[in-house]
Amino acid sequence: MDTPQSLLKRYFGYDAFRPGQREVIDHILNGEDVLAVMPTGAGKSVCYQIPSLLFRGVTIVISPLISLMKDQVDALSQAGIHAAYVNSSLSPDRQDAVLENAENGKYKIVYVAPERLETDAFRTLIGKLDVSMVAVDEAHCVSQWGHDFRPSYTKIAEMTALLPSRPVVAAFTATATPHVREDITRLLKLRRPFALTTGFNRENLYFEVEKPRNKTDALLEYLEKNQGKSGIVYASTRKTVDSLCQRLNGSGHPAARYHAGIPEAERAKNQDDFIYDRVNVMVATNAFGMGIDKSNISFVVHYNMPQSIESYYQEAGRAGRDGGKAECILYYSASDIVTNKFLIENGANDSDKAVNFQKLNDMVDYCNTDKCLRSYILKYFGEQNAKERCENCGNCNSRVESTDITVESQKIMSCIARMGERFGTGMVAGVLRGGNTRKIREMAFDRLSTFGIMKEYSAETIREIISFLVADRYLELRGDQYPVLKLTPCARDVLRGGKTVSIKRAIRKQGANQSGAVPADEKLFEILRRIRSRLAQEEGVPPFVIFSDATLREMCAAYPIDRESLLRIPGVGRVKLEKFGDLFTEAIRNYAEENKIPIPQDISVGIPGKKDRKAPEAVGDTKKESYRLYQSGLGIDEIAKKRGLAPNTVENHLLGCLRNGMPVDAGLFVTEEEERLIAEAVKRCGRDRLKPIKEALPETISYGAIRYVLCKSTRE
Repeated sequence: MDTPQSLLKRYFGYDAFRPGQREVIDHILNGEDVLAVMPTGAGKSVCYQIPSLLFRGVTIVISPLISLMKDQVDALSQAGIHAAYVNSSLSPDRQDAVLENAENGKYKIVYVAPERLETDAFRTLIGKLDVSMVAVDEAHCVSQWGHDFRPSYTKIAEMTALLPSRPVVAAFTATATPHVREDITRLLKLRRPFALTTGFNRENLYFEVEKPRNKTDALLEYLEKNQGKSGIVYASTRKTVDSLCQRLNGSGHPAARYHAGIPEAERAKNQDDFIYDRVNVMVATNAFGMGIDKSNISFVVHYNMPQSIESYYQEAGRAGRDGGKAECILYYSASDIVTNKFLIENGANDSDKAVNFQKLNDMVDYCNTDKCLRSYILKYFGEQNAKERCENCGNCNSRVESTDITVESQKIMSCIARMGERFGTGMVAGVLRGGNTRKIREMAFDRLSTFGIMKEYSAETIREIISFLVADRYLELRGDQYPVLKLTPCARDVLRGGKTVSIKRAIRKQGANQSGAVPADEKLFEILRRIRSRLAQEEGVPPFVIFSDATLREMCAAYPIDRESLLRIPGVGRVKLEKFGDLFTEAIRNYAEENKIPIPQDISVGIPGKKDRKAPEAVGDTKKESYRLYQSGLGIDEIAKKRGLAPNTVENHLLGCLRNGMPVDAGLFVTEEEERLIAEAVKRCGRDRLKPIKEALPETISYGAIRYVLCKSTRE
């Protein structure tokens, strides 16, 4: 009898549930509604995917973005779970067919865009289904207090009411304040839900706020140190995204861009390039990322400060979804405050402005605190018991040097006051340095007592102090196109001598470490990444759907050279073991032999080609079934269609049989001429990598043909 535990291992490759998962699953299976607040990467999707396999009927998953649905369905299909999606990318006929197949029991999970709920035709069709559960992903979208309100989410409760019998309703979100949680319960009409908050803490994420003099230079330096890693750079405006992307590409850091002003076809291509690892860096506005299930993002850099802690944590949380160490860096300057105030003034209705300005103030406080950054975020979301120091953020890993700048601040404030609080940073700095410009003379500012009183300071230093005073709310920048400096009540206290001003700088402690991962063999990691990339290309899915980076690193640390040991690796389930396992164990065996890496004594399979190798691996039942169909006269495509497998998987089955001495006709894979060409290419390119061999051959020769020739030559 199937249990949640057995399904977790079979389909997802894990031996144990993560914190909170089993509790949520048990309550769902008991027929209770659920509200689960779990951090990104905590495995929310497993909480509804496993119950869906145990329920009699179908599970409807409300998901906000098309890209997320496709990735989830691809991942489930690779794991051996039948799923489909319904959204605007499908024709009406195709949508009807999906729901009809769900009615007939073909699909256990159907992902649905919330906008579909507003159409009468869809409501009629879904009313025919035996729905056991409705799972609501990104449930904060139902609340106007949330950072990504979607009106169509308010139709979910209406949809569940129309079903013949009310299903279990399970709501999931990663970021929700107590107010938003109340909205979710009320607006989704959850019935006495089991509420679980596993906490917002993402221990694998390193947080840091930097205040660089030149953000672009700081970013280029950061990317130089993180070459080859996948990451997102968020900017607040489309113009900044475009110019920054151009600068990165011109500086040798290939990047793609994403914002709402880019044609849809280009946006889709850029997103695919990033997801499929064809480009490592995505520069984007906040239009990008929600629903992106890419697990191996190593860093998220915010080039500009977001408008709220909710937005920041949601966007930063796209890093490290596979559980590996990742960095969340925020570049902060006073001009970010001006930009965000402008966006709030011009983008929100009057009733929302006060709330949004308060959220902006909280974000500014985060950027200026000298306390633990993680603790600040967790307390913002209501975790009052958060540790005061996490030892994994920029503030905890730095010592703070304090410099008194009271005198400089008084000079700047006095100059602003004497200029009538009508000018911006550049003009104020010019007067303080004693600039001899026509405008200064025409305005008679050269006669002010503050004219030239900071001539020993550079304009850049004065601007930096002004930015600090704005950030610490001694000064305000008002106006949109040409912001002017204004004094706040705090500034007047400083001018009267009642308050001192200090600027604090974080100095990184020696040995402070903000990154890391499972200790792994980097050379082998790159070999396995290439295999994964090729398989992803052949299967038509993103690489992380095959195996995550975290799973590959576990392989590189443990050197599993047979199926039994590979199955012990977290993230390797039985379905993926059958489909892809042989390719990875073979690569690891070859690498171990070439580099004289000791093989554990309990491994049952030796390294191919060794005279004293042990018995070959057993041929599993699924391979035997493919081989039986081959013997009955079916070709690879016919076997794949009959068994519901990818042709690549059937090829692997038959090659595994060949390695075990079972005869397989060469004509199934390759012609005599193709075999000759492949053999010549192998002599030129070597056996270590398939891609150079493939590139040296005509396009008509497949990877399967190459693998057959290599397998045959190894046996000989």
